[in-house]
Amino acid sequence: MGQPLNDVALDTIFRTARSYNGYTDQAIKRGDIEAIYDLLKMGPTSVNQQSARFVWILSQDGKDKLASFASGSNAEKIRKAPASVIIGYDVNFHEHLPELFPHAPEAKNWFPTEEGRREQAFRNSSLQGAYFIIAARALGFDTGPMSGFDNAKVDDAFFGDQPGVKSNFISTFGVGDPTTIFARSPRPAFDQFNTVI
Repeated sequence: MGQPLNDVALDTIFRTARSYNGYTDQAIKRGDIEAIYDLLKMGPTSVNQQSARFVWILSQDGKDKLASFASGSNAEKIRKAPASVIIGYDVNFHEHLPELFPHAPEAKNWFPTEEGRREQAFRNSSLQGAYFIIAARALGFDTGPMSGFDNAKVDDAFFGDQPGVKSNFISTFGVGDPTTIFARSPRPAFDQFNTVI
């Protein structure tokens, strides 16, 4: 059984963590990305399907390319950030289940339709995208998740050789510049959106 995190850790991951619109000049290195991934992959997904596919973008050319498909102020955020990531999902995740879920060799056959796999893949890649945010924060980085972009153009540009992979959402990340955030938006009290039976 795990031990409760202390208040400093809880603040880092949740309570004082924010979504950033801009970052300091501190570079993101491949080792940082690998450390984030090594944490996020440990989060649970249905039958360990690991349906998310990540494109990590460090080069300015890559950021400019991604920014060209973003809407409004998102484009400039992507261009200026130290790094961005595209969180995609693979509707053919079931092909990897013999390796990822070995104690049930028949698991590959549990998802016979593309429509059913798409629902599974989207849900579980969304979970993995959230794990990315938590892992990045846990390692001292900040994130700026966003959905304002042309999915079809991103899919064509970054997943064109993988027709079963589609983009879910994207995020910038780095060491956040606190001057780029707004006052925190309200969070609902427990009784507003919760029911206990």
